[in-house]
Amino acid sequence: MNRRDFFRRTGIIAAGLTLPRQGRLFAQTDTVRWRTFEITTTVKVSRPRGATRVWLPTPLAAAPYQKTMGDNYHPGSGTAVMIETNADEPDMLGCSWDEGIEPSVTLVSRVATTDYAANLETPTVPPLPDSALARFLKPTRLMPTDGIVRAKSDEITKGAGTDIERARAIYNWIVDNTFRDSATQGCGTGDIRFMLESGNLGGKCADLNALFVGLCRAARIPARDVYGLRVARSERGFRSLGLSSADATKAQHCRAEVYLTGYGWVPVDPADVRKVVLEEPPGHLAKDDERVRMARERLFGSWEMNWIAYNFAHDVSLRGSDRKPLGYFMYPQGETADGIIDSLDPEHFTYSIAVREIV
Repeated sequence: MNRRDFFRRTGIIAAGLTLPRQGRLFAQTDTVRWRTFEITTTVKVSRPRGATRVWLPTPLAAAPYQKTMGDNYHPGSGTAVMIETNADEPDMLGCSWDEGIEPSVTLVSRVATTDYAANLETPTVPPLPDSALARFLKPTRLMPTDGIVRAKSDEITKGAGTDIERARAIYNWIVDNTFRDSATQGCGTGDIRFMLESGNLGGKCADLNALFVGLCRAARIPARDVYGLRVARSERGFRSLGLSSADATKAQHCRAEVYLTGYGWVPVDPADVRKVVLEEPPGHLAKDDERVRMARERLFGSWEMNWIAYNFAHDVSLRGSDRKPLGYFMYPQGETADGIIDSLDPEHFTYSIAVREIV
């Protein structure tokens, strides 16, 4: 039973309640290996004025690569509620404190993951109905599918026939023409029209993978960003694609999936190929380096699941907030009577994320 079904059937909403969330899972093989991680997120708001609100992303309830096993949350003297809206919006934990109460909340989630790979040799996956894919073709505020985005998509996919050929052409174009910019704040904004119009194709995962998704949608291929968090070291030989310690406070990472007829939802991550180029020791690797070639090959069709997924939502509205929708929701967010708190400003908004593997 996933979190949405659990709430609908019980009507239970309470601070500090552990919630089981288990959906239908699709094992890749009979010998699939699952790893379980405990993720502890702690948020504190410094010098609050008036009522304070905080919103935290929570792990995706169910996916072929992920089983979410429960959440436990403690807002101190405040209140907390698990917020659900509809299929287009992410689940999240919403917290509030009255004036004079110290705003502080801890969220503990347990998630099991398994490495995820699509079979790209034989098209055996039954097609999903158009109604299930329609929202993954729509433009968003920061990811339009017309104008320069459509023109660039048409240019990249010219001469490619099947959707897998066109998706691979877009993936290779991203790897060959973008770059990871270490000066980009956070994970970037995902403003793909600006990237193409300015000619500045640098950024981080929320920029580069959004560009892949937007170009695919412009080519009428369903695609989606998947926002999440790295939770462990890489076991596949890529030091740059995993944690170096138990501290995951700055380990947010956006991946992508593309829907290919006969193959289903296919995991991709061109942004991490560019991360290998820039950061895999000793750094600034050539594109023909063996490690870069290996990453390029692996990351069209598979993910190492030393990472958990939060959601794949765009234009996210925070319940109770007057702010305009977020481009995506991957970081804790907060507001006081003074307005929006910059979630990347540690002077006013302090949060930490610690991860441990449960053996």
